[in-house]
Amino acid sequence: MIFGLPALSVAIWLPIIFGLLVMATGDDRNAPLARIIALVGAVLGFLVTIPLYIGFDKASSAMQFVEMKDWIVRFHIHYYLGVDGISVLFVMLNSLFTAIVVIAGWKVIEKRVAQYMAAFLIMSGMINGVFAALDAVLFYVFWEAMLIPMFVIIGVWGGANRVYSSIKFFLYTLFGSLLMLVALLYLYLQSNGSFNILDYHQMPIPMEAQTLVFLAFLIAFAVKVPMFPVHTWLPDAHVDAPTGGSVILAAIMLKIGAYGFLRFSLPITPDASHAMAGMMITLSLIAVVYIGLVALTQTDMKKLVAYSSISHMGFVTLGFFIFNTYGVEGALVQMISHGFVSGALFLCIGVLYDRMHTRRISDYGGVANTMPVFAAFFMLFAMANSGLPGTSGFVGEFMVILGAIKTNFWYAFMAATALVFGAAYTLWMYKRVIFGAIANERVASLKDLSLRESFILGLLAVAVLGMGVYPLPITEIMHASVNDLLVHVARSKL
Repeated sequence: MIFGLPALSVAIWLPIIFGLLVMATGDDRNAPLARIIALVGAVLGFLVTIPLYIGFDKASSAMQFVEMKDWIVRFHIHYYLGVDGISVLFVMLNSLFTAIVVIAGWKVIEKRVAQYMAAFLIMSGMINGVFAALDAVLFYVFWEAMLIPMFVIIGVWGGANRVYSSIKFFLYTLFGSLLMLVALLYLYLQSNGSFNILDYHQMPIPMEAQTLVFLAFLIAFAVKVPMFPVHTWLPDAHVDAPTGGSVILAAIMLKIGAYGFLRFSLPITPDASHAMAGMMITLSLIAVVYIGLVALTQTDMKKLVAYSSISHMGFVTLGFFIFNTYGVEGALVQMISHGFVSGALFLCIGVLYDRMHTRRISDYGGVANTMPVFAAFFMLFAMANSGLPGTSGFVGEFMVILGAIKTNFWYAFMAATALVFGAAYTLWMYKRVIFGAIANERVASLKDLSLRESFILGLLAVAVLGMGVYPLPITEIMHASVNDLLVHVARSKL
């Protein structure tokens, strides 16, 4: 209980309430007040998730902090919440990054400040709802509702092609969501009128139906990850989104699709998951290798990191579908690490863009001469993106490769190429932007990080190094839930 209220409800509704309060401040004449309320709401939103970790029973795989209230009684729809060792980590990660983007946009956003801050706070609550929902209708409501703030963020505060990118983002994700709704309605009918997601985990489903349900979920979750070949919306969305939008997209929203595989696809359709594993592994390896090569050709820093995200998320889906503990836990660690690293890289690119108003790599050079502190932070995150041992980027990828070797050597060999490509495109970008002689007068006039920017990047640097050196606090909380999931998936429903 927090403030005498159920913990998960507080984590969901507190940022939403603060978002509404921020909107109530009105126009930009009250922008300072809007920023302060947003900051208080975002920080409180993170602080109220800490008791979820502290009070979590790491030895149990059961849902914890469970809440259930009647919602729409006629159709057996409930306000049903709970988290296990998998979802609790992402509630905390989402709440942390909401606070980070509010601080990051403190001075950068000058127009419609209240609406910008409110969109992130409201979206934060919706995303926490996705990770905590155990009722299928509640999950679907949060899943769809979280798209609206991101659509607005890209469409209003984005770049030159923001309308095109926001509509493309919305249509791709909406199409996948509609197929997921069809699958959920089928499960509702087969379960004699239950929308309880945990009931679906125990329900026997014929193989033909499992295959169709798996494919419906696959399209919904693959778009969100995004997996090859439904990934084309992401680079456009990243390029045109404001920095805060790119950070939340990369650090949190991509993880929701991957989370869907663990909450729906694997436990509800285990036989179909095993049957489709070859296809999933192939698509994952294509993302790792092919998209890594595509990243090498990019001239825009944001687009390069966007393609890098797709390549790294290929590790995640690979880890899920090799069906062993190292693979699944490594994929989850990779999801969290990628949140820190990609979020930090987009913030670094945002720092440069705020000063130069260009993201083209060729417009930079010699930044280390004028921004040495920034160059040091950027170096750390570039190395983490390359999978350097001692950083969080290494831990998850190493675990997935180790799990892949136990399944098939060639899976591991192909996946390991990501470490080579990751180093190639990330360090090549870093070299051209940071090192060498000062490229032009605009670079020569750059000012180093402000205290606010140093605080944000310093916080993420601690997370990247801490997780790289000592990942146990992350892995121990997920271990029981992952083992239970793998035992469940190994049992045929037929």
